[in-house]
Amino acid sequence: MTRHIIQTLGCTLLTLAVLLSCVWAVLALYYQVPLTAPWPMVAGGLWVLLGLACIALAWRGEATRAVLSYGVALVMLLGWWVRIAPSNDRPWADDVAQQLSGQVEGNTVTLHNVRNFDWRSDTDYSVRWETRRYKLDQLRSVDMAVSYWMGPAIGHTLVSFGFDDGQGGIDQVVFSIEIRKERDEQFSAIAGFFKKYELSVIAADERDVLRVRTNVRDEDVYLYRVAMPPATMRALFLSYLDEAHAMAKTPSFYNTLTANCTTIVFNMAQHIVGGLPLDYRLLASGYLPEYLFDMGALTPGVDLATLRAAGRITDRAKAATSDPQFSQAIRHGIPSLDPAAKQ
Repeated sequence: MTRHIIQTLGCTLLTLAVLLSCVWAVLALYYQVPLTAPWPMVAGGLWVLLGLACIALAWRGEATRAVLSYGVALVMLLGWWVRIAPSNDRPWADDVAQQLSGQVEGNTVTLHNVRNFDWRSDTDYSVRWETRRYKLDQLRSVDMAVSYWMGPAIGHTLVSFGFDDGQGGIDQVVFSIEIRKERDEQFSAIAGFFKKYELSVIAADERDVLRVRTNVRDEDVYLYRVAMPPATMRALFLSYLDEAHAMAKTPSFYNTLTANCTTIVFNMAQHIVGGLPLDYRLLASGYLPEYLFDMGALTPGVDLATLRAAGRITDRAKAATSDPQFSQAIRHGIPSLDPAAKQ
């Protein structure tokens, strides 16, 4: 009786292990087999048949044969998987076709390939990549934008740096960690677990990168001012440039959970200031404003509900679509930071 219980328990555990690995294997094959449809699905179907055959063998008392057969196949699959490498040489979509680069010469930073598209729709746009120069001692502000596209827990994080333009205004440049899509490729959160996309650092004009989300893709965007000392602002700005250079030299894969628009920024900030606590809101990036509020990093003396209501720029961005003062228009009504908070 005891032996029968042990065998049954062993077969049950083996069945669970095979089923779980089958789910992973089928998705890996579906997203990575370099063949057109229907062959990725055929490969996944064959793997399911292999898994079911091994489970049947185990329950027929041939567990050793089942483990060896499935184990060898799984090792071969994993060997193929680890050799799938990221690349900077693919037929990229227009909006991620160029890679950010730059030079720092004393107080001056020159950014190459700053995106400034004029978006009329997701497929109709004017391509424009620019070279821009900024003075680090004229960096005045850091704002965080969160763009919601799939419920309250999922958002895309962007960071906007404001530089004194020398004429009484502020010149904004936004950094965004994005997937580097190929032409005709669409984002899938599930595919993001399976080496489907490379990572890219985009530097862009606000009229491009914010307006395309509010006015073209119908996403809901919120903007928050971040209280940050000047030295930390400069370090974060330069960290984005370092990250862009690193990705250009050594491409890396996006991962929906561990290497995305929020976790990479968190890692940069952690390296700069240290001591930042880990929190589930770093994964559920739609709740990142709550995390920053609890850290005391948003406008002091203003409750989060007020900051959220004032920071919703979606309607203002739609109204200011042709306004040359787009950045100023979308910030109308957002509470200002106390200058003392930056010291």
